[in-house]
Amino acid sequence: MEYRQLGNSDLTVSAICLGTMTFGEQNDEKEAHAQLDWALAHGINFIDTAEMYPVPPRAETYGETERIIGNWLKRQDRSKVVLATKAAGPARSLNWIRGGPKAFDEANLQAAIDGSLKRLQTDYVDLYQLHWPERNQPMFGEWRFDPKKERPFTPLMKQLEALAKLVEAGKVRYVGVSNEHPWGVMTFVQLAQQFGLPRIVSIQNAFSLLNRTFEGGLAEVCWRESVSLLAYSPLAFGHLTGKYLKDPNASGRLTRFPNFGQRYTKPNVRPAVEAYAALAEAWGMSLATLALSWCYHHPLVTSTIIGATSLAQLEANVRAWETKLTDEQLSAIDAVHLRYTNPAP
Repeated sequence: MEYRQLGNSDLTVSAICLGTMTFGEQNDEKEAHAQLDWALAHGINFIDTAEMYPVPPRAETYGETERIIGNWLKRQDRSKVVLATKAAGPARSLNWIRGGPKAFDEANLQAAIDGSLKRLQTDYVDLYQLHWPERNQPMFGEWRFDPKKERPFTPLMKQLEALAKLVEAGKVRYVGVSNEHPWGVMTFVQLAQQFGLPRIVSIQNAFSLLNRTFEGGLAEVCWRESVSLLAYSPLAFGHLTGKYLKDPNASGRLTRFPNFGQRYTKPNVRPAVEAYAALAEAWGMSLATLALSWCYHHPLVTSTIIGATSLAQLEANVRAWETKLTDEQLSAIDAVHLRYTNPAP
């Protein structure tokens, strides 16, 4: 396993991160702990979760993922685990979380971290992330900014000041963002520098062969400001395994939860997957291996977050690390990308 510095922090994280949003919904506690044990034994020291997990979010399962991880974590050497979690904001209709989180203000973030720490059975998290921006901006399949949707939001300065209190209290070591855009990243960085507030060290965004939007404006901002990309959904909710090409009703998250994953319903998703699958077949590898290797070894990615519903799937996904694509193969992938540019933003 390769280890990389997270932003400008003193955290060193594995290039593969174990995502946990299936724990408590598609995986029970025993299966989840088996995945965690295997990951740690094979050099994965980075675990990512969120207070709203598992997904799809439901009132009945709220916090279950963190609780499952907490029962595992209490038996581990805490210093060997880099633990990340996320605070849910008000931009989605999750009214069962803290009575409906109204803002990323001090009261909400204090309540959120205290709840997470209790469920995780630890005194601190290494990385605390804002799960999605509070303000109006496109996310989860929306592909353009719409000024008509503008709404009041907590100023980013106030959000950073609230996060600073969590750092000062020792509950959080470093802070990051998720599902962010260039304006947000740059504003957070500038405010931190100007006022001596915690500097974001990471951004967790979707990044895959079907969604390379990060490579635009965000790439330069994050590279110049040392904000690490934590890439999620590298297999595009199973599309980049190719299973839905063979059988649109194949067992998976998208068929089990039909209203989930709207970004993958757009018209160019299937032809793009077909084109990448043809490359994988010509090169004698699975489509999943191609997609994961591309993301694992991408120069802009610090760590790739992978999830699995079985231990066998986790092992196969980690084995893809051993495959490194040639310059010629990367050029062929780029040619497909130029034909079907970001079909699932």
